[in-house]
Amino acid sequence: MIILLTSCANIQPHKSISSTIIIKTPTLKFYDTGFISYYDDYIHLQLLSVGNTLFDISIYKEKICESTFKCIPSSQFNQKYLDISYKDDFLYNLLQKKRIYFKDIKKKILIKVK
Repeated sequence: MIILLTSCANIQPHKSISSTIIIKTPTLKFYDTGFISYYDDYIHLQLLSVGNTLFDISIYKEKICESTFKCIPSSQFNQKYLDISYKDDFLYNLLQKKRIYFKDIKKKILIKVK
């Protein structure tokens, strides 16, 4: 007799917040409502404007995945949207903070969640 048990696990975040999110970089400009959801090993960031999803990514320490399941190394994401000099886990660590505020005047980057 063989017993096969299967199930679908619906992973729930530890914490989710809705906030006004400001991201200003040379290649990305956003100031509107967004959601940040915290899971065991990643952070889900969803940026909305007038109810439409503009940016939907899952942020791991070593990679960033789009909602289309396409993942790129964090270093490549940093090079495209932030600055190549930032550590691979920069965005992941920033979003883990209690107060999310980062300003780099030299590189013209501002990330703020309020």
